[in-house]
Amino acid sequence: MNKLLITGAAGFIGSNFVRYWFQKYPKDNIIALDALTYAGNKSNLKAHMGRSNFKLIQGSICDQNLLDKLFTEFNFDCLVNFAAESHVDRSIDNPDAFITTNVAGTHHLLESAKKHWLDEGVDDYLFHHVSTDEVYGSLEPTDPAFTETSPYAPNSPYAASKAASDHLVRAYHRTYGLKVTTSNCSNNYGPFQFPEKLIPLCLLNILNGESVPIYGKGTQVRDWLYVDDHCRGIELILREGKIGETYNIGGNNEWRNLEVVQFMCETIQDKFRDNHDLSKNFPQSPCARNQDPKQLITHVEDRLGHDTRYAINANKVTKELNYSPSLTFEEGLKKTIDWYLENKDWWQAVLDGSYKK
Repeated sequence: MNKLLITGAAGFIGSNFVRYWFQKYPKDNIIALDALTYAGNKSNLKAHMGRSNFKLIQGSICDQNLLDKLFTEFNFDCLVNFAAESHVDRSIDNPDAFITTNVAGTHHLLESAKKHWLDEGVDDYLFHHVSTDEVYGSLEPTDPAFTETSPYAPNSPYAASKAASDHLVRAYHRTYGLKVTTSNCSNNYGPFQFPEKLIPLCLLNILNGESVPIYGKGTQVRDWLYVDDHCRGIELILREGKIGETYNIGGNNEWRNLEVVQFMCETIQDKFRDNHDLSKNFPQSPCARNQDPKQLITHVEDRLGHDTRYAINANKVTKELNYSPSLTFEEGLKKTIDWYLENKDWWQAVLDGSYKK
């Protein structure tokens, strides 16, 4: 494969995947499709804008005519579908958008892939669908981690919409023979993550001296995956994965939400002590006054239907494709914090909305 369509390419994981892929395969061609809704940010891709083998197209995966046009015009041999509404809180408030994008949008992609690849006799192609561990539901503290054969039991409109999209991808393979693979990942973190998610939200609130909200007691457990490790897992699936198979990509990093935030507080405080310029750049942070940022932690009413624990068993992708995370959570979180400290212009533009202008 040397010509890829990346959907949701201006989002958090999609833009990191574009960067990752160009670092590994600089001569490949990438067509980046993104609707550029609130979480899609063109600046995430600005490093590639001058490349002759990169093109960003603003459009929706729900636009069948556009998808057919792209298949015809660019003749790509690989589709990696990151496009999705992904924030659980938003899915609770507005499930319609999640059904439209995650279910209907995936169906439109599958229809175009079937029409332009399968029905036209193309042999060398792959449709890869990126999903989430949330489709499996919630684990109790002593339950074994999710495997690829765990039953689906989604508990939020977001998770249910992703589960539906997974089933559609499987159905197009089993019914029509479309060449597909699927990956279900654990919680991603890293550069360019929209600051509604736990890690960037709490990080920026600490820097700005604002309340750090924690749902309930903060005892919810998540398996954390650094975004580059996720991208590497997808690369291995694209290169060596078996058609029709699902692979769980995890970070082997189970942490309680409160522990994550506490570790962030300690790490940021250490960075302020080591670098006095941070106090000038972020004077509102309690760290600038040598105060413990943990004072900002505020426990708020728990989210509706909040899952207790997610954990990924990545034995399959490890054994079959030789995958393993390259970073511990502590290493990845420190790297992530450094990126946000060094890229204030990016997240400030997101916070004030100017990134859309």
